[in-house]
This record gives sequence, structure tokens and C-alpha cells, in this order.
Amino acid sequence: MSLAPAGGLPTVGVLLPRDLAADAVLPYARRAEELGFGELWVVEDLGFRGGVAQAAAVLAATSRIHVAVGILPAAARNVAYAAMEVATLAQLFPGRVTVGVGHGMPDWMRSVGAWPQRPLALLRAYARGLGILLGGGRLDDDELGLSGVRLEPSSVPDVPPDVLLGVRGPRSLAVAGRFAHGTVLAEPTTPEYVRAALDQIAARGPHRLVGYDVAAVHDDEATALAAARPALAWIGEPDWAPHLAPLPFADELAELRARSATREDFARDLPDAWVRRLALAGTPAQVREQLAARGAAGLTTSVLLPTAADPLAGLADLARVL
Repeated sequence: MSLAPAGGLPTVGVLLPRDLAADAVLPYARRAEELGFGELWVVEDLGFRGGVAQAAAVLAATSRIHVAVGILPAAARNVAYAAMEVATLAQLFPGRVTVGVGHGMPDWMRSVGAWPQRPLALLRAYARGLGILLGGGRLDDDELGLSGVRLEPSSVPDVPPDVLLGVRGPRSLAVAGRFAHGTVLAEPTTPEYVRAALDQIAARGPHRLVGYDVAAVHDDEATALAAARPALAWIGEPDWAPHLAPLPFADELAELRARSATREDFARDLPDAWVRRLALAGTPAQVREQLAARGAAGLTTSVLLPTAADPLAGLADLARVL
């Protein structure tokens, strides 16, 4: 995938919801392509659907849209077998695949007995090793427990796909800047957070920066804000502190979280001004302005997270920003 022009509009992608009905998955992918979205992102959350299987299915069901996996938890897959899966996708669908890798959610990883003793060291070795294998090289790595492993020449893709790291901590972002083709930022990706993350990534060359954001588009701004609000109910919880720290209202938001009895109370009491900053919500023109601000901050792809009760039917509304 090419990078967006510096300071220009990011590529606009859309997320395939993890809980979408099985019979709607392929129609959703086809509709996203038909409407002109640049990228389709599939997720691998514990207990839902596998990322590689989803990517293969939607790639086969479409012909042009770029498909990305965000993210595969490193400790859950031996890197050699991950390389085989990714290389297969890249050979079958050349130029249409990106793979994101990350630590995975610690609680999920611990629940399946896969949280490593040294998460950062593992991710660093994994990102480096996956790149070597996809490029046809031989991998020897004590951290990964691999010795003399390589893909057979017939299985090496002519154009290796980009490997991005889905991370947020400063040390993990620095690893992404050194060992990956890009970084995937979880929502919300405000311009302030994008700039702060880029400072910590400190990439030495071209670096894709992908951001997820809750999205709702409607001709009536109030309707769009109301649709986005429930999806922000988790904002302010500890794991998302890095996203909020650069914001001018970070302390006030933390106070609101502390005094809210439930997530629902918190979401209900979020001021509209905050919702405008924490989500891509509003009229088509307003959302395009928000996208432009993210692009100016350095975001190369903005992935819209649908909020419609029927995500497939709601794709057309999101596509109005294209």
C-alpha cells in the first residue's frame, strides 16, 4: 500500500465488525468495495472469528479492495506458521494484503496461557522474524525458539506484504518504528494522539500509520453524535490512557469517568464537544474535516468503526465521506 501524501487526506477504510452475522460477512466486504472504501480491516478478538480465515474469505469474495488483519497476537502463533499463512495470502492476492501483529490484550492472552514472560522482547523478535521469513530469508532466533527456518522458494511472495504493529506503549511504538512498515493505533485517534504516537515511533523512513475511530455520519449532526456516544462508553479506562493524555480535556474526562457509576452513565454525560473530538461523527462535511485533521497530523489510513444497528445497511452512510 502507498502512503498518503504528507498532510493530505488519509485513505479511508472500514472495519468488518467482529460480531457481524456470518451470512453478512461476504456481502459486507463486497459492499465496502462497491462503495469505494480503500481498505477493509478484519479483527481477531478472542472468542470471535480468526483473522487469517476472515481475510482469505473476503479477499476471495472481492477483487480490488485492500484487506488488512488487525491484529494477530504474536504469542498465540509460531512465527514460522504465521509467515506461511501470510505468504499464502500474499501469493494468492498480490498487493492486496497487510498484516498487523501485536501483544494482544493481556487478559485474553493470559486466559489462554499465551502471555509471554517478556512481551516486548517477543514482539521485537516476532516483527523482525516475520519480515525475514516473508522476504525469503533464513531465521535463527533464540527468543522465538527457531533454528534454520525458512519458507520454500515457491512459497515466498514476489512482493512481501507490509507488517504493521498494533501497539500503544512508548517502548512498543519505538519497536514499530524500527522493525515494522507501520503502526496500527486503536481508537480514538485524535490528531493530538497521532502526533504524540509519531514522536514515539520515530521511524527512520516511510511509515504507515493506521488509526481506528468510532464513526457515525448523518445529515443531522445531533443524530450522528447520539449514534457514536454509546460506542465511547469505555473511554477513560486505564488501557486507553495514552490516547487521552495529549487532549486538553484529559483531566476532566478522567474525573467524569471516576464519578460515573456505569459505562452507560459515562457515555450519556459526555459533552457533545468531547464526542466530536473522540469520534468521527457528524455531517459528511464535518467528518471530512476531521479526517483532514488526522491526515495533517500524519495518519495515512483512517479505519471507520461502524455504529449502525445494521452495519451492512449503514455502510452507505459512512461512504458519504469518501
